[in-house]
Amino acid sequence: MEIWASQLFNGLSYSSFLLLIALGLAITFGLMKVMNMAHGDMIMIGAYVTYSTQLIFSSFMPQNMFDYYFLFSIPIAFVVTACIGWILEKSLIQFLYNRPLDSMLATWGVSLILQQIARTIFGAPNVAVKTPSWLDGGLQIAAVTLPYKRLFILVLVGLCLTGLYVYLYRTAAGRRMTAVTLNRQMASCLGVNTRKVDAGAFALGSGLGGVAGCALTLLGPVGPTVGTNYIIDAFMIVILGGIGNLKGTLIGAVVIGLISTFVEFGSSATIAKVVVFALIILFLQWKPFGLISTRSRALD
Repeated sequence: MEIWASQLFNGLSYSSFLLLIALGLAITFGLMKVMNMAHGDMIMIGAYVTYSTQLIFSSFMPQNMFDYYFLFSIPIAFVVTACIGWILEKSLIQFLYNRPLDSMLATWGVSLILQQIARTIFGAPNVAVKTPSWLDGGLQIAAVTLPYKRLFILVLVGLCLTGLYVYLYRTAAGRRMTAVTLNRQMASCLGVNTRKVDAGAFALGSGLGGVAGCALTLLGPVGPTVGTNYIIDAFMIVILGGIGNLKGTLIGAVVIGLISTFVEFGSSATIAKVVVFALIILFLQWKPFGLISTRSRALD
């Protein structure tokens, strides 16, 4: 029971991290139908922003303030990656709507450029981010230890998910974004500036990717290609849950995270990937629009 409880917590922790990555894709892919292959590099940028914030705190701040650098790095990473996403949408993405293959190739090229810029600035070797002392250790429950790092990621994902829900369904800007997702033509006819909504959605999705990069620094070193390792899993979650559906994205992340963790525990990471891919292919044969499909006349 101790082993199963530990694996369940690891699965939920992994699911929460995948959810944090997939939330940004759920917005951009669900709203604009753009396959953003550079989303993984927003994760990488967020991770390097955390590393840079650590260096600034260690060089210019009092020693007793160093442990708080991580809390400052989260909003900074969100703002930096959101600005990069907004610039990318204004300079490139807006010309590639309704051209999925072109958008995929273009964002893949942007991904390679961003990775090379990271190598030029920070070097090719991976860099380490020092974990704050208040995240060392773990919570002991019976014979199971729950690391504070993973508990913090769970809390961070919960806050991001709650904030995104409030934004989408309780604010005027979020309702406009939801309206454009359901029926772009009708929203435009009712006076919604769809170009402004698209730019804001791409910036929001990129910002969430930056927050995911902050969380990633708690799990391992940071390198120029660190984000590309998770982009395929994120796309699987978005497609499995239902494109543009927040609840479906949450369920898809939990399902994929738990299956991957338990299968990997009994075999290997490669076998786990194969099993997850096979199950998703079989499921999509049954429900091609995902777990929770968005009902809209624009999709009929």
